Amino acid sequence: MINSSPTSFYVYSVRVALLLWTTALLSWRTLCLAELMEDQGHASCVTSSRRDKNLSGQNLTNVPLDLNNETQSLDISHNPLVKLQAAPFQRLSQLCFLKATSCGLRVINPGLFVHTPKLKFLNISNNLLDFIPDLSLPLLKILDLAGNQYGSYQLPATFETLANLSALYLGSENALQVDFNDFDSLSDSSLKHLILGGGFEWQRYDRGSLAKMKSLQKITLKVPFCENFDLLENLLEDVNETQTTDLELVNVLPDLCNVTGDPFRSLRAMPLIKDFTIVNTWINSSFFVLFLKNVLLSNVRTLTFVNVTYNEDTAEGFRFPTLNHTIVLRSLIFDGVNHYQYRYPSIEISVDMFSKMDYLKFSGTGMNIVPCKVMSSLPSLETLDLSNNLLSDTGFWWSGCSYTSVFPKLRNLSLSKNRFVDLSFIAQHTHQMKYLESFDLSFNSIFLDKPCFWPIHITSLSLSNNNLGNKVFSFLSQYLQRIDLSKTGITALTQEDLLQFPMLKHLFLSFNSIKVIPTDLSHTLVSLYIDQNSITSISRESLAGLPSLRTLKAGDNPFVCSCDSYWFMTALNKSLLPDWPLDYTCSTPPSVADLPMSEYRTSRMSCEAWLQAVVALPVTMLIVLALCSAFYACDGVWYTKMLWMWIRVKRRGQKQANLLNNTTFRYHSFISYSHQDSAWVESKLVPSLEGAGISLCIHERDFVPGQWIVDNIINCVEESYKTLFVLSNHFVQSEWCNYELFFAQHRAIDAQQDSLVFILLEPIPTNSLPKKLVGIGSNRMKTRESCWASIALCWAKKSS
Repeated sequence: MINSSPTSFYVYSVRVALLLWTTALLSWRTLCLAELMEDQGHASCVTSSRRDKNLSGQNLTNVPLDLNNETQSLDISHNPLVKLQAAPFQRLSQLCFLKATSCGLRVINPGLFVHTPKLKFLNISNNLLDFIPDLSLPLLKILDLAGNQYGSYQLPATFETLANLSALYLGSENALQVDFNDFDSLSDSSLKHLILGGGFEWQRYDRGSLAKMKSLQKITLKVPFCENFDLLENLLEDVNETQTTDLELVNVLPDLCNVTGDPFRSLRAMPLIKDFTIVNTWINSSFFVLFLKNVLLSNVRTLTFVNVTYNEDTAEGFRFPTLNHTIVLRSLIFDGVNHYQYRYPSIEISVDMFSKMDYLKFSGTGMNIVPCKVMSSLPSLETLDLSNNLLSDTGFWWSGCSYTSVFPKLRNLSLSKNRFVDLSFIAQHTHQMKYLESFDLSFNSIFLDKPCFWPIHITSLSLSNNNLGNKVFSFLSQYLQRIDLSKTGITALTQEDLLQFPMLKHLFLSFNSIKVIPTDLSHTLVSLYIDQNSITSISRESLAGLPSLRTLKAGDNPFVCSCDSYWFMTALNKSLLPDWPLDYTCSTPPSVADLPMSEYRTSRMSCEAWLQAVVALPVTMLIVLALCSAFYACDGVWYTKMLWMWIRVKRRGQKQANLLNNTTFRYHSFISYSHQDSAWVESKLVPSLEGAGISLCIHERDFVPGQWIVDNIINCVEESYKTLFVLSNHFVQSEWCNYELFFAQHRAIDAQQDSLVFILLEPIPTNSLPKKLVGIGSNRMKTRESCWASIALCWAKKSS
């Protein structure tokens, strides 16, 4: 059991609960929801900041006629418009988002929305409309008509055409009853969320009105029921006939409301309700006991209290009996609790009833000490949120508690917006939480002075909105996979910083003063958030070392629109950028300041150096092309090979020229012939010469196996006193024979020795001579015909 005291329960900061508090926050929850949905709608509609027109608060009496035809979002709120005419909207066929709140609107031209077929989000709340307007917008998703002056919730028949409507806000101080046929036009719709009521008690509710909207999944009622709980019970019975799983009641019990009976007993018979939320409500301790009992005996899995005033109307305070029942509640949330009395609340409840709870949130309650049993007696708790309280290092790890285990299954802990200071102390005490993975210490007063020793099981850490500076990286665990250091005073990111975290996947550095992304980064980051910094450009080299990057949020930086950003604007895959293109604008030069980067145009010629070279040197390129063509047409490849081989022969010839006359040769002659002529050579020539005692080198017999054929040819030519060529049609067509002739000629020239002997085996037609032999001859400048003529002449001389 928990009994509140300074040593066994947390100490609340005591405030006087002003009677105007609930009134001031009456619509807070609903307004937050509306703003959230509005932001999401705006983001989904606008593709360019130039198509987003904000004219709010400009004292306009009429909507301008010269709006951009491509306008996608238009905000004309807080202008004395009184009436919306159709003319300004005739050209706005692309309009997707329209907001006209607090304008004093009384009349909307019936033909206005004919010109805006793509409208998906329409907010005309807080005006003076005395009836719900006709709307025929098939694509409309969210419609806000709350805060007007209509006296009935009767929906026009045209609402039947709102096939895509998912959220509808209705509320008027003059509409104090709900008639049976009010929502007939939405009986077959796909409406998922209905926000109903203007903050005033209803006088009548016709049973079955809400039950017609079978598709409803969430209902928010902004209606107090203190004087008529029978009406609430009828309404809950209707809710039970829809598909609603999420029920939210705003100001259901106004200030100083004394509840009689048990108005929420019907919750036990509502099996579909899984999420139940109470907002801006006065709660007496006696009512709270009855209400919590009904919730625990129902199928509700998530119970939420937002901005409630707690009043102990009994001397014993809150005393909750033990229930002999299986409790399905898994999540309990208190987000903002104000205390009416100038004393500590007295709460007595068995924590064992919540043994299966996995989510607990106490935020904005004034807590400064965590109850001991909360730390040790919730065996299934996986997420604990104690944000926005008065906790300190010793208030959370209170020395007055003695326990054997601390949050035995806790995985996620949020201590944001408290008074924690010593990071080293905190790191040391997290070793007690054996399964803790995610830890949020944002919005505290953390300082860094001593080394931190973190447990290896913490993989996610948020220290955002603490003044830490560049040194913070050395105080963090190397096992972290997710780090949030947004708005921590960091001015630079280096490769050395990232190397400390080999397992890091997600890094958040928004709202800092980083000026550049280093080009030497090399890491396996999956997501990097560097928006709201001082970065002027992002280069290809900066991201080359992040091959695994899938998300890069870099908007709202002072980008310089120049060639430095050309690659980022034209070549980078924009699917990496979740905030593209809305958050990317040019900061400088002044001529393009505030221009969306998606609309910035620059010449590729002015930014691509290689392209400039191509254009600046066209003549050079043409000459190179012509030379390459001539080179190829004139067998340049073959000549290049021959030149390289000749150089090798030349170098060897220079070394041996002076020694050639004194050299002892291995062979008398090397015979060069075509394989096609081998029969004559082997049967006639070789026997005759070897029979006369001449030593011959024949490639089929004397080439060294495994040696490159060119080396074999060169060695045989150099080791033979003479080289004998058997000339035939086959010889002149053989490339290897031509190589042998080439080497032998150059050897003869370099050594200045007449070492060539030719045998003409058969007549050789002139037109069959190969072109590659042009230039081969004693002077290396003869035509192919004269070359072969000289060879024939040489053969004739040898024969004679």
